[in-house]
Amino acid sequence: MAFKTLTALLVVVGSIQAASAALTRRVACPDGVNTATNAACCSLFAVRDDIQKNLFDNAQCNAEAHESLRLVFHDAIAISNKAGNVGGADGSIMKFDSIETGFHPNIGLDEIINLQKPFVAKHNITPGDFIHFAGIVALSNCPGAPQVPFFLGRPEPTAAAPDGLVPEPFHSVDQILDRFADAGPVGFEDVEVVWALSAHSIAAADDVDPSVAGTPFDSTPFMFDTQFFLETQLAGTTFPGSGSNQGEVESAVKGTMRLQSDHLLARDERTSCEWQSFVNNPTKLHDRFSDVVLKLTLLGHDQSTMVDCTEVVPVPQILTSPAFFPPTLSNKNVEQACQGTPFPVLRTAPGPATVVPPVKKNL
Repeated sequence: MAFKTLTALLVVVGSIQAASAALTRRVACPDGVNTATNAACCSLFAVRDDIQKNLFDNAQCNAEAHESLRLVFHDAIAISNKAGNVGGADGSIMKFDSIETGFHPNIGLDEIINLQKPFVAKHNITPGDFIHFAGIVALSNCPGAPQVPFFLGRPEPTAAAPDGLVPEPFHSVDQILDRFADAGPVGFEDVEVVWALSAHSIAAADDVDPSVAGTPFDSTPFMFDTQFFLETQLAGTTFPGSGSNQGEVESAVKGTMRLQSDHLLARDERTSCEWQSFVNNPTKLHDRFSDVVLKLTLLGHDQSTMVDCTEVVPVPQILTSPAFFPPTLSNKNVEQACQGTPFPVLRTAPGPATVVPPVKKNL
């Protein structure tokens, strides 16, 4: 299958790049501090240090980091085979923000875009390169996350993306899978959609239901772990598909929110087994998310014409803690849709049920 081929190619490419880096003579950067295998990457050290200190609160997996990763997806996915594959990971959502942040699925992204714009102007970097570099650096701040490869060289965007290309929480599974399949020259397979939604492990909703802004999608929103895939499979009640709760599902864990799209994908025959496969499997979570984020950040671009600057991306903290049921919950609360594979047997955290606090913005 295509996704297996992609994974194999990425492993080979990564091995070749690592070997080449070891043999390549490094160049001294103009800052007198850093060195790089390619001089084009030198400017990114200053960008990295600036955003880590002044956007991500000294390299924290904070709300701004979450929103920066969200911005990667909303910028990149806006590309369509049917529309000629124009756009993608080009930064148009920032350059043409007066247009694109008016699209319904992009509501609220004007805040992180406005925070990021001064860094783009300060460091003379294209919006596309900045958005996707900042998103990958943001991810690296979250324990358990992968170090996603970053390639430099996106030109200035020339036009706004068309509306209707970003999936929404109230869309059906068919709509979501079809939209991903149409994104980019080769599209995304059904399992890759599940990989991409791993981002919800470190995410919170501000605009799905504004009355509970900052509500996380799982009980550990500052750690890139498998709790999201576990907790979305616990029994929950679907709200009506309109009004203030449109796209939302009642979560089994107090203080968290479950998107209707996540709820349905966790239970659909096309995606449920892939969804369950991530429960208590941090290695797979780490590796497959790296694959799909790299693919997203290259949509609309020719990787062979870009510069590999992965070495500038921080190496995330390793996370080894096993998945667990939140207090008072257990296997009996699981709505298992993947019938072919037993659901993992996990411990239940001790104590009474607790309420997960909202994710607060720092800036």
